[in-house]
Amino acid sequence: MEQERLPYGKRTHTYNSRLAQELAAWADTQTHGDRIHAELFHAYFVEGRNLASKDVLITAVTNVGLSPDAASDILDNRQFRDVVDADWALSRQYGITGVPTFVVNARGVGGAQPYDVLVQLITAAGALRR
Repeated sequence: MEQERLPYGKRTHTYNSRLAQELAAWADTQTHGDRIHAELFHAYFVEGRNLASKDVLITAVTNVGLSPDAASDILDNRQFRDVVDADWALSRQYGITGVPTFVVNARGVGGAQPYDVLVQLITAAGALRR
């Protein structure tokens, strides 16, 4: 984290991120919803916030300009449960047990990796260096 100059706090707890994953799946369907990922990363890894808390998730949604009312409905009704279940099933099929995991052409590497390892992964898949 230091080498890449990424912010990182001193977490003392691990929280269940399932609702955050469902919220992020919904956010990905919204204009500029991709911003939620950085916001949730910061809330969890920098601030140590509990991503299982609806209040924390609604704050994150509000911070990135998405509708807190829509997000609340998504969370209350678990409307993206099946989407996340499908993602988890695919992860199990690929043998993925942690994040991040990078997969290209059924070959992957897990964990935080140096840039060169990721370049090797995509080069082995046929990508050309620019």
